[in-house]
Amino acid sequence: MEQTELYQLKFPIGEFTKLAIIDSPLVESWINDIATFPNRITTLTKHLSETELNLTYRSNGWSIKQVVHHCADSHMNSFIRFKLALTENSPTIKPYFEDRWAELTDSIDNNITDSLTLITALHSKWVVILKNLSSTDLKKEFIHPEHGKRISIEENIGIYAWHCNHHLAHIHLALKHKVEG
Repeated sequence: MEQTELYQLKFPIGEFTKLAIIDSPLVESWINDIATFPNRITTLTKHLSETELNLTYRSNGWSIKQVVHHCADSHMNSFIRFKLALTENSPTIKPYFEDRWAELTDSIDNNITDSLTLITALHSKWVVILKNLSSTDLKKEFIHPEHGKRISIEENIGIYAWHCNHHLAHIHLALKHKVEG
């Protein structure tokens, strides 16, 4: 497989790019992506067979079930990062090894019901916060220690809107190409 094709499978909607100007309509659009994600991922996955849940979007990629479980894990971490940034002065967040988490027992379980339920409840709480952020809140930030980068709340909203769409695209690819993990 050539490098370009591998990149397109890994990043089917491209990588997140921070925009120079993040305005209110863009933030609202991103919040909508986050708000609608639980319904979109549930609709896409709730009736999949065990065989389909074990399909991957690329060779050596995560299975559909791992993607669903990863979204629950990642979005829980992000929700906490938002709350830390809103309540502390530029906190340094704790990163985690998502690749290792994806291999834990709960992430390779064929039952995705709990992760879908968690995503639905978590996003419900998350969107309440997101829809009530002030312009000052949007500028608050946290520090990611892996690269010392400061990430604002508004940028992180964009990152997680992208994250939702990125992993939905992975699931669509897995179902289209039917690569067995």
